[in-house]
Amino acid sequence: MMDAIPPRRTLFETTEGRRLARIAEGAPWRRWGPYLSERQWGTVREDYSAGGTAWDYFPHDHARSRAYRWGEDGIAGWGDDHLRWCLGLALWNGRDPILKERMFGLTNAEGNHGEDVKELWYYQDGTPTHSYMRMLYKYPQAAFPYAQLVEENRRRGQGDPEFEIVDTGVFDEGRYFDVTVEYGKADVDDTLMCVTVVNRGPEEAVLHLLPQFWARNMWSWTTEIARARIRKVAEDVVETAHPLFPALRLYADGAPEILFCENETNFRRIFGMEASGYFKDGINDYVVHGERAAVNPEGVGSKCAMLHRLVLPPGGSARVRLRLRPAGTEGAPFADFDRVFDDRRAEADEFYAVLQQDVADSGHRAVQRAAFAGMLWSKQFYYFNVSAWQTGDPTQPEPPRDRVNGRNAEWRHVDNYDVISMPDKWEFPWYASWDLAFHCITFALIDPDFAKAQLILLTREWYMHPNGQLPAYEWAFGDVNPPVHARAAWRVYQIDKAMTGKGDVAFLERIFHKLMLNFTWWVNRKDAGGRNIFQGGFLGLDNIGVFDRSRPLPTGGMLSQADGTSWMAMYTLNLLRIALELAHGDAVYEDIATKFFEHFLYIAYAMERVCGDGCGLWDPEDEFYYDVLDLSDARVPLRLRSMVGLIPLFAVEILRPGSDIQLPDFTKRARWFVRHHPDLAALISRWQEPGKGAEYLLSLLRGHRLKALLRRALDEAEFLSDYGVRSLSKYHQAHPFVFTHRDQTYRVEYEPGESRSGVFGGNSNWRGPVWMPVNYLLIDSLYEFHRYYGDDFKVEFPVGSGRQASLAAVADDLRDRLAALYAPAEDGGRPALGGSALLRSDPHFRDHLLFHEYYHGETGAGLGASHQTGWSGLIALLLFPRDPASPCGLAVAGTTISVRDHGALSDGAQRGSH
Repeated sequence: MMDAIPPRRTLFETTEGRRLARIAEGAPWRRWGPYLSERQWGTVREDYSAGGTAWDYFPHDHARSRAYRWGEDGIAGWGDDHLRWCLGLALWNGRDPILKERMFGLTNAEGNHGEDVKELWYYQDGTPTHSYMRMLYKYPQAAFPYAQLVEENRRRGQGDPEFEIVDTGVFDEGRYFDVTVEYGKADVDDTLMCVTVVNRGPEEAVLHLLPQFWARNMWSWTTEIARARIRKVAEDVVETAHPLFPALRLYADGAPEILFCENETNFRRIFGMEASGYFKDGINDYVVHGERAAVNPEGVGSKCAMLHRLVLPPGGSARVRLRLRPAGTEGAPFADFDRVFDDRRAEADEFYAVLQQDVADSGHRAVQRAAFAGMLWSKQFYYFNVSAWQTGDPTQPEPPRDRVNGRNAEWRHVDNYDVISMPDKWEFPWYASWDLAFHCITFALIDPDFAKAQLILLTREWYMHPNGQLPAYEWAFGDVNPPVHARAAWRVYQIDKAMTGKGDVAFLERIFHKLMLNFTWWVNRKDAGGRNIFQGGFLGLDNIGVFDRSRPLPTGGMLSQADGTSWMAMYTLNLLRIALELAHGDAVYEDIATKFFEHFLYIAYAMERVCGDGCGLWDPEDEFYYDVLDLSDARVPLRLRSMVGLIPLFAVEILRPGSDIQLPDFTKRARWFVRHHPDLAALISRWQEPGKGAEYLLSLLRGHRLKALLRRALDEAEFLSDYGVRSLSKYHQAHPFVFTHRDQTYRVEYEPGESRSGVFGGNSNWRGPVWMPVNYLLIDSLYEFHRYYGDDFKVEFPVGSGRQASLAAVADDLRDRLAALYAPAEDGGRPALGGSALLRSDPHFRDHLLFHEYYHGETGAGLGASHQTGWSGLIALLLFPRDPASPCGLAVAGTTISVRDHGALSDGAQRGSH
């Protein structure tokens, strides 16, 4: 007799899962979290200059002495969801010229490849309610090499590698401290902080460790809010008073010296004005310079620090404990401290064990957990009221009047005041709408309610423009990002439905209506000729283009974009899919589904015959899609083989019998349209050629064109690298693309790492690395094509190998290549860690992971923003094993159902059900 198979556990049956469920019932388990930025200085929000020079107006040198207007930053920062109160870490090794209170990096002008953080820290663990969080910071024992990092990177050119902190030698011989910061919640408002320091060096070392606690400055900008206070009430206890928050008490063990100052600007140091007081930099001046008069002897202020002087032998360690909880809470603060942390660590292990129960590879599980930790730590409270920023505050000098007509002048309605998933809290400490869409797909695996709320957030009236445009990012809200929001919403809906057993139709319906407004904005604003050919502008792909598409073309004329038009074809199919899902509960949506069905065919037809005489964006000689430059006297295909030409692969959708085809009104209208427009249907879709199981394919590509694009994408001499698909074909390494117009020449060549071109400014200069989000979309689309064509449709893979593979097998292999970024190589090092022997081989470095903005096209080394944990966090999703029957083709553990027909509502799900 066979043993009974034990039932599979779901995430919601874990202790952490039950906390997530209690959030929906009103328990504020997310009220406290890692919501501080890692860089508030040098941001647009803090820039009140006449010329919009954010990096110069508020530099790193000002940060310790100058109060921020819109947020706060700190090392291992923790705070409530409006940052009324902040907790973070400061350190001093006895040699630095300043207290180490925040992460240091180079500005756009200082770095040879733009802005670049020059610190080492790692997000190691976390749970969705932030009941447990852990990160590690590497702090040198030698003086931090601020000047050396600036001077050497300034000396280097764009063709040189960046000079990193590991290159300075400050970590040699282990002469640094490993500083691990852990947070654990005993209750929703009861936070425990544990800081563990290890001396990795060969000699005794002294560390001044200062957990800091402060109030965000809200009182300097208005007369309506009273100053927050922190007051010493015992030798190791402080208590708060805040006009907008109940009283708290912060307890510290170890008998520290408690120092007080105000979170206010030192006008004397910053502006050369006569001023007296205990300013923001008072604790710095006391510790580093011994200025006793810099801190308040009365034991009161709006900022305080608990100073611990630790003397650590070689390999020695020390631990500092704090507890922040509501005033009046009974019980000794440290009596249950260790038990709480033991419980929270165990609950985190339980949560991920259930999530990863189908992930057999322990290495994959470790990478996934690190990626999830990075995403959870990268949440940030983001506050920006553009109208107030433009016109100034009542208690402050009036800003330059030009600001009203300057940056973001058309976005005065923006009033953001939320916790948001950031791309990178140092290099990009502001949300980016298309980054956020990718974040949400991965977040749905561990916290689907947060993922849904984030997607909804950008469509709210205080984010979305009244004309329907989604905000891009604070440097230019009006820039145009790829329209991936609908694709993300659909994937989040699917994952949530698989995990909970029912579709959140209310979420889907709510976001669908807002996305229809955004779709209309695209049609009205970005189709200049009314031809269903789009000119999106930036679209995130300027970096691999001939021109900066955010600016007027230097040639004049108009650019018909293969990527912009393909993104819109994808957007149309995404909205069609959502409308069909909603139509199962409300027949009204059948009309709307028909509209998007028709619009897709018009876009597809336009891509084929954009000028009405058979010349489109498809190049029949090269068998590739290219942008076309429309001049007054000519149409010029820009034959640059880039990701732009592969994006048509992303526009694919299957209509399934038993769900879509049985919606009577949609089916009747669609068949009528196909019958009366055979040129459109025959050209593009396989509407009249049912595939496996009588399914119908909507795609920009017939089988021949699909294979033609894949011949480029899967060729190791072109797009295919050992670590995924490159963003620019390697063909252009030996054959640079050159375009000449009048007396001006434009040149683009493949460069696997950072580019030598400065045409786009900042750290956006790259010409060929592997980019995680577009690789994810390619893999996702190949699985979709395989669902239609089945195993009989094969392509040569890799090109030139003579081996044939199904599209699913190709997608599997691309996932393996991305996974190889983080897999130990023969020497034990991981490709993503780059060429540094220290990072690749040292046991205290080699297993700590960073999730970069993009990856070197030949070596896999991580490049760009080092903590781009958002869209590169997609690796966590891609490391789940494949299950053709589940959403996204992946076996997401902890689910209650397997969604074979992800066009149909689960039983019992009706319109409006939650």
